[in-house]
Amino acid sequence: MELCSKKKLHALSLAEKIQVLELLDESKMSQSEVARRFQVSQPQISRICKNKEKLLADWCSGTANRERKRKRESKYSGIDEALLCWYHIARAKAWDVTGPMLLHKAKELADIMGQDFVPSIGWLVRWKRRNNVGFGARNVLVPPFPSEPPPPAPTSQAQLPLSLKDFSPEDIFGCAEVPLLYRAVPGRVGACDRVQVLLCANSRGTEKRRVLVSGRQAAPRCFFGVNSEALPASYHPDLGIPWSQWLAQFDRDMGRQGRQVALLLAAQVVEELAGLPGLCHVRLLPLSAAGTTPSLPSSVVRAFKAHYRYRLLGKLAAAQNERVGTSLVEAGADITVLDALHIAAAAWAKVPLQLIVSSFVQEGLAPGKTPLARDKASEMPPVPGGLSPEEFSRFVDLEGEEPVSGVCKEEMGTGDEEKVGGDGFDPPPSKADALRALGTLRRWFECNGTSPELFENFYACEEEVERLCCL
Repeated sequence: MELCSKKKLHALSLAEKIQVLELLDESKMSQSEVARRFQVSQPQISRICKNKEKLLADWCSGTANRERKRKRESKYSGIDEALLCWYHIARAKAWDVTGPMLLHKAKELADIMGQDFVPSIGWLVRWKRRNNVGFGARNVLVPPFPSEPPPPAPTSQAQLPLSLKDFSPEDIFGCAEVPLLYRAVPGRVGACDRVQVLLCANSRGTEKRRVLVSGRQAAPRCFFGVNSEALPASYHPDLGIPWSQWLAQFDRDMGRQGRQVALLLAAQVVEELAGLPGLCHVRLLPLSAAGTTPSLPSSVVRAFKAHYRYRLLGKLAAAQNERVGTSLVEAGADITVLDALHIAAAAWAKVPLQLIVSSFVQEGLAPGKTPLARDKASEMPPVPGGLSPEEFSRFVDLEGEEPVSGVCKEEMGTGDEEKVGGDGFDPPPSKADALRALGTLRRWFECNGTSPELFENFYACEEEVERLCCL
């Protein structure tokens, strides 16, 4: 009796994975049908969908090897990324880059980052292959964005500062301070519902900085017992943005990567920051005071707000279904600042990479000839049920309306004590509570039907909760 040979694993290249994503987006084929076409298993197609954002980021960067089938991370990933950033700057300046120069720069970056690392020829060859860097000796590299002839007539777009040409697109960041009515519902704007959200991303959309939320309350009760380090966003107890702290952390993060980056800011903000200690790795580049171009594209900000409002309405609708007779306003009153942090982080993650790239180019905030083609349907979430497109559009832009007077329940401390302990604080859940909640959630999935992909995410969450319970 002959033993059956082991089935050979068929891995797809990066280019083929992008074809898979395009086929799933543009046709009505199922994952199983696509798997049969590419002669792979359905779980492999599922993993490709799960890693869609990372694959698109690699594809759009133009630096990844598009024929690679597996992305093997370097043992010294920090040095790997820092050297790649320096290489892009060298390309932008048309420097004559050689192998010995790259080896010397890698060793210099390793010393800056405090790592015991001596680069070898073999490491350099693998680094070039991983990052799709051309081979050959002493090739004069051209800038990734060729210079364009000046326009025949002045345009309304902001002109790029000359110093911006010293940075690669991956190292150009824009940020915006966004006012947000975090628990307002359609038709009602509360005076105490306002927070400030700081968004920051690079012009390639490959890096989104951690969301910062600033609120009125110094110590919201919803944060009792919460580990702030585990939250997906940061909270600052003041409506003003703590620029000195935020910029210092940004500068340290870029220093650890061995990068020099540009941060676009409004001219008046840069003037206010003139007295701050010097930044070593972040260069503040003010936009023209006379121009109207924002330091983060307005279409990106609006997409964030649309995703936030869509997610908020989903939570309110679920609360209404749970408690029959509850109005939308009553359900919205139970949304806390902690809820807002989670919703804001989820909304920021939903802003598509393609929108960020094309918006930076279109609004003149990054080099480029013409904006990339944009799929309007994928930029915004669908219109929630019960609202017309016009009503949802007004709801997204709700910050421009006049707020109504009223008592902010979470700030004044009325009404919540009935649901919590005598001291007014809800005690943190125990390990037993967490395990019971997992069982309840899985049972709910089993009884109501869900996709295998959702169960995969649930298993990962379940594994992490069980690990934390064993600590």
